[in-house]
Amino acid sequence: MAATFKFSNGHVKNAEKLDFRLFKHSDGVNPRKKTRRIVVAESDRLPYVGSNFGSGSLQCNNLCRYFVGVLDKKTMQMEVHNAQMFNMLPLIPDGMSLKEEFIVESVFVSSGETAVNEDTKQAETYREKVDALIEAFGTNKQKRALSSRRLNEVGNENLQQAVAMAASNVINQKGVEVLSPNEFDALKDVGAKMAALTPEDLQKMKAENSPQTVLRHLELLPKDDAARDRQSRCVWYLSFLIKASQQKRLSFKFGVEDGCPRIIINKVVKNFTVESFHQGSLRNTVSTSMRMKLAAHCLALLLHMGDLKANLTLLHRDMGISDVRMMELAKAMGLTLSRQLAQSKEQSGTQEEHRMASLVLPLVKYDRRMERRKRKRMN
Repeated sequence: MAATFKFSNGHVKNAEKLDFRLFKHSDGVNPRKKTRRIVVAESDRLPYVGSNFGSGSLQCNNLCRYFVGVLDKKTMQMEVHNAQMFNMLPLIPDGMSLKEEFIVESVFVSSGETAVNEDTKQAETYREKVDALIEAFGTNKQKRALSSRRLNEVGNENLQQAVAMAASNVINQKGVEVLSPNEFDALKDVGAKMAALTPEDLQKMKAENSPQTVLRHLELLPKDDAARDRQSRCVWYLSFLIKASQQKRLSFKFGVEDGCPRIIINKVVKNFTVESFHQGSLRNTVSTSMRMKLAAHCLALLLHMGDLKANLTLLHRDMGISDVRMMELAKAMGLTLSRQLAQSKEQSGTQEEHRMASLVLPLVKYDRRMERRKRKRMN
C-alpha cells in the first residue's frame, strides 16, 4: 500500500529530508476503525500530520480506487500500487511527544464531538493550537469568527487573575497601592476639583444622574486636608473607571476633555480593553470580560476607600452589571456578604435593602458547584 501527500500550505522541495511515520488504529476488529491511519511528517521547522478519516481528511470518492506509479530508472519499468491520499496539515507541538499528540488528535476527530479530557490542560492546549492555525492559515471567515469568539467570551481566567490581584492588593498592602505613586501624583489636579465641589455642585450631579457610588463618597469626604485630598483623587479615578465601563470602545483621547492625565488614559486602555481589527483599523473594545475586570478593580478601590466595606447594589447599578454577576465577583474575592437598609433613590423618605461586601480575614470560600446546581433546579 502506497500513499500520496498534499501539503496544505505549500509544496515540499526536499522530500527526502522529511521523516515520515505511519500510525494505525489499535482496534483491528472494528471494521470502521481498523482502516484508520495517521501519517506524520517531521521537518526541522515544523511537523505535519494527516489522516484518512475525520474533517481534515481529503474527501475521496469511495467508489474509486487510487493508484501510484513507481518508476525504476534502471529498468525503466513502472510498478503500480494501491494508494491512499492524505492531506498534511501543520502542527504546533506543545511539549508532548508527537505520538501522544496524534493520539489526542485522533480522539478529537474520531469522536465527532468535543472530547472532555480529564487533563484540562491538554484540551486548552488543543484549542490554542487550533486558534494559532486559524490565525496563520485560516480563511477570512474563520479569522472573523475567531476574533468574534475572543471578544464575546467571558474570560474566566483573566477575570480570576484580576480578582486575585485586586484582592491581594487590598489584603497584603492594606489598600495603599491600588494606584502607583506616579498615577496617584498625576491625579492631583482633578482630585482638587473634586474636593472643591460645593453642595450645589453635588445637587447638579444628582440631577445629571451621576454614579451614586461616586456621589456617596463625595458627600462623606473627610475634613482633614491630607485625607480629603487622598480620598478625592480616588473618587475621581473611580468615576473615570465607571465611565469607561459604560463605553463600547475606548480611544487614547477618551477623558481628555475632562482633564484626565495621559498616564491614567494609557493604563485604562492597556489593561481594560481588547484589541481587534475592523475594516483595516485597530479598535480597543470593552468586552464583557474586560467590563468584569473593571468591576473587580472598582470593587477593590471601594474597599480601599470605605474601610474595607463596599456597597454592591450601588456599584452594579452604576456599572450596568447584573446583581448576580456582582455577587459572583464578590464571592470570587472571598468577601463577606451582608444586607443593609439605605435611603431609596426613586422614592424619597423610604428605605431599601442594599447588598454590602466587607473584607474580613480569613476569606470566605464559597462552593460554586452547589450554587450552579441550585440555580439549574430553580430554572
